[in-house]
Amino acid sequence: MRAFACPACGSFAPFEATACSACAATIGLHPPSMTMFELGNDGVDIDGRCWIRCTQSVTLGCNWLVPEEGDARGRGRCLPDSLIRREPDASDTVAREKLVPTAQALRRLIYQLLDLGLPVQPFWRADGPPGLAFDLLSSYSERERVTIGHAGGVITIDLVESLDAYRESLRVRLGEPYRTMLGHFRHEVGHYFQHILVETGSGADEYLAECRALFGDEQASYAAAIDRHYRFGAPANWAESFISEYATMHPWEDFAKCFAHYLHITDTIDTAREAGMVLQADRVRFAAPRDVVPLECYDDVPVERLLDDWSWISLFFNRVNTAMGKNPLYPFTIPPPVVTKLDFVHRVVRASARERRAG
Repeated sequence: MRAFACPACGSFAPFEATACSACAATIGLHPPSMTMFELGNDGVDIDGRCWIRCTQSVTLGCNWLVPEEGDARGRGRCLPDSLIRREPDASDTVAREKLVPTAQALRRLIYQLLDLGLPVQPFWRADGPPGLAFDLLSSYSERERVTIGHAGGVITIDLVESLDAYRESLRVRLGEPYRTMLGHFRHEVGHYFQHILVETGSGADEYLAECRALFGDEQASYAAAIDRHYRFGAPANWAESFISEYATMHPWEDFAKCFAHYLHITDTIDTAREAGMVLQADRVRFAAPRDVVPLECYDDVPVERLLDDWSWISLFFNRVNTAMGKNPLYPFTIPPPVVTKLDFVHRVVRASARERRAG
């Protein structure tokens, strides 16, 4: 995540900030430039166009800016908030409260996808590939289980997962080392991008056979895979070839897990770089082969360079977390077969970004 600065005084401005904590200037995120701007009472003029607050600035705490003329189908919402297809009724105050942090996680997801150059096509636009939509619902409100998942571009998220105690209980019961709301978004959007970039996109002829060789045949029965996984669990040697036990269930889940980890890794490395973090080999008490200086861009380097930088950066972050009595930040080991899978994801993501820039 980029480190933002207050446009008025230059102080650090958090991604979700609506006002500068140092000078109290009213600020908002301008998506095209991915920078913060100071707002007046009537918004802010940027390159001859007036930008104002997203209509969800009060209800969902959104600090993104939108063009004053807006987009009728976008309902005056910023891009991430306009992707919310279903949400709790305004009278459901408990669920609406949980919608706020969930929408914040959604905005972090969409920002990263845009930053990577991936296509984010709203469901309400008829042109292009299948649009992306989010149904943010609550099991408590719906009086029936809301199943987190993806189908035809629609990602469903259970707002109850925003409750730390509930989410943690599921994490322990399911034997997962990591479970967060942002993690859910990153995993489910992996299913979406596998469909539009690998299975049906312009690169399908090139990608599909390789994807099946790496992850398995996605045409295998998903229902049978679920039944097998929850009856017998993961294979005993799963850690030799998969990033997690859940990834062993079906080729779709393996791809989605790897896609999510690619987003975890790239976003955290970007955050470290934006903070000026460098590991100096001659200043640590253990043997380090080189200085680790996160790159501005990993587009033109093999995924092995990205993952080698990550191995050292995550080592530091894991130690920081355990120093605070918390679980390691990144409690995963990346075996060689997963490196190959992440390389495939890396190439697909970067190719898509180049295609969009060229188009």
